[in-house]
Amino acid sequence: MNHDLSGKTIAMLATDGVEQQELEEPREALQKAGATVHVVSVHGGSIRAWNHRDWGDEIAVDRTLDEVSAEDYDGLVVPGGVMSPDALRTHPGAVSLVREFDQAEKPMASLCHGPWMMVEADVVNGRRLTSWPSLRTDLVHAGAQWEDSEVVVDCGVVTSRGPDDLPAFCARMVEEMAEGRHPRHRSGSSDQARPQG
Repeated sequence: MNHDLSGKTIAMLATDGVEQQELEEPREALQKAGATVHVVSVHGGSIRAWNHRDWGDEIAVDRTLDEVSAEDYDGLVVPGGVMSPDALRTHPGAVSLVREFDQAEKPMASLCHGPWMMVEADVVNGRRLTSWPSLRTDLVHAGAQWEDSEVVVDCGVVTSRGPDDLPAFCARMVEEMAEGRHPRHRSGSSDQARPQG
């Protein structure tokens, strides 16, 4: 399995209320694999993370949405927590960025409530995904095939249910980012046959 992300730049889309663990652990995994990681948000300066049941650390913002496009990056990660994706899905620039990554067939990874962004961008129809259980109905209504699994991979899109799934999520996220672009309609996709977890 390829785990070398040297020379790749990955965007992490988040705003205030992002679940701290869901941003920090994937960022660390990407950096350990050699990637440059940019936290992209609606405003500059820093965002305030949510840490389980209370406010957590300030996290520096590297780029604002009006400074970036999917062309600048090799992949996208959308961490969860309830507040961050709920706010981002009302921001046209954030929704457009997710849609751009989908159209470019670049790898995306999201967990917990993060897949709300893919629902809002209208890019889940026909895809196999998982999420925090309360998003199941939203994803199914948007056309996704929802699975209760620690990690689901479908043509470069990696999803997990929440913080307990982070080890599996991070491993598959790095692998998919290393593989690069994933044509959506390829036949016999290895993602479909490969056991999850």
